[in-house]
Amino acid sequence: MRNRLVVTGTLLAAMVPGLAFAQASTATGAVGGAAVGAVVGGPVGAVVGGAVGATMGAAAEPPAEVRTYVIQENRPSVRMERQVVVGEPLPSTVRVYQVPNSQYEYTVVNDQRVIVEPGTRRVIQVVQ
Repeated sequence: MRNRLVVTGTLLAAMVPGLAFAQASTATGAVGGAAVGAVVGGPVGAVVGGAVGATMGAAAEPPAEVRTYVIQENRPSVRMERQVVVGEPLPSTVRVYQVPNSQYEYTVVNDQRVIVEPGTRRVIQVVQ
């Protein structure tokens, strides 16, 4: 029984970085990681999961220079019926723009500046 618990815990712990990477920021990465960690290992798992989630969340967050560039640029806003959701791709009808000297793209949707992952058009962050 103990071996099953260890194997299950190990498998779930291996999933934590992937779940945390899908988070939008360091704070949400920490919260998501802590929640997954708590399920896997109780209070100790919550602490470890929170630390891993925060680290992976920070890695997934675009650099400050990218956010600054997106805020300073003046692009027309595109209207969409649905809300912009982090992790969801934008429709192909929405025009995206390259952020110079970076791997990121951006656009403005419903008067919100959005950083997008090239190729997949997946929303990485809504800039406030």
